[in-house]
Amino acid sequence: MPFCASCGTQVDGKFCPKCGAAIVSGGAAPPPPDSAPAGGPYVAPVAAPLADNVAAALCYALGLITGIVFLVLEPYSKNRLIRFHAFQSIFMHVAVIAAYIVLGIVLRLLIAIVGFFGIFAGVLWPLLGLACFVLWLYLLISAYQGKTVVLPVIGPMAQKQAQS
Repeated sequence: MPFCASCGTQVDGKFCPKCGAAIVSGGAAPPPPDSAPAGGPYVAPVAAPLADNVAAALCYALGLITGIVFLVLEPYSKNRLIRFHAFQSIFMHVAVIAAYIVLGIVLRLLIAIVGFFGIFAGVLWPLLGLACFVLWLYLLISAYQGKTVVLPVIGPMAQKQAQS
């Protein structure tokens, strides 16, 4: 029975069922068991790092979590572009959380003081959520396209942190 020249698997047809290599008539002998390649010990292949635009877009994907992850991961923590997007993502999400907290307190106080203000609060709260979602989506898509969008106030702080 022939063997695959690439991986050493026994083959019953014209193609190896394990690696898909074409089998020439007769096949090749299987490699000896537990043998190392001719160049020395076996080294597992290393996955190539993500492209800069993909890593920058992923900084925004889960907000604080992915921003922090890309600041900690070694090949990306040294890239200024990815550091900028990671810091901007973190700062933006912290600002959004703070805005939700402050706006929630203010709206609840206004509803308690002026009862009819609840209608305004009922419209304002979902609009804030929609605006935050649109901003997040815009930053994610822009980063994937290779554009650097610098937000007002938060962007310069992120640029400063990315350079240090």
